[in-house]
Amino acid sequence: SAPGARALVGATIAGVSGVGRALPGSLAGLARRIDRLLAETAPALVIATGLAPGEPVIRLERIGVNLADFDLPDNRDRRARDRPLVPGGPDALFATLPLRAIERRLLARGIPVRLSETAGLYLCNATLYGLLAALRGRRPSVPCGFIHLPCLPNQVADVLRRDDKRVPVASMDLAVMTETVEIAVATTARLSGGKRRPARRAPRSGTGRSA
Repeated sequence: SAPGARALVGATIAGVSGVGRALPGSLAGLARRIDRLLAETAPALVIATGLAPGEPVIRLERIGVNLADFDLPDNRDRRARDRPLVPGGPDALFATLPLRAIERRLLARGIPVRLSETAGLYLCNATLYGLLAALRGRRPSVPCGFIHLPCLPNQVADVLRRDDKRVPVASMDLAVMTETVEIAVATTARLSGGKRRPARRAPRSGTGRSA
């Protein structure tokens, strides 16, 4: 998902400018990294992105759950099992982006999208829940959510080149995915109102008015 986020770094969208940050592909240190990034960028809105192999459409995630239960190891070769992300934290936290409005605008642009009730129990969910937990109770509030993106065509081509039939074949052009995140940022910025700060954005991390 990083290329789509990087494409908008430095862009100004609905009065906010984009800043991109990547998060580690491991659970260890993820919460600390999120806290540092939020302090560093002071975002007015946050949109994280991640890859959903085999997914044919854009997925707007509605909820993050307080659980890590990995089907495969992370980049540090660690596999979380039945582990709370924030001990004693809420069982679940809802994304605070205007998801229905984003969905409507994407569909109007001819971009296939659906609302999703699960971000899984791997690192994408950990990122969404971690961001929502870190931003919880902030005043002014900071809209935050997570978008799952399909594979790029070249990623699927690599799979087919290896004649690997285990991965479902589905892809989307980078320009469409970049436009998706741009629309999500613009829609959120316009609907959240109030005075706007500079925006930051993040490949596999957060985006914000600080996009």
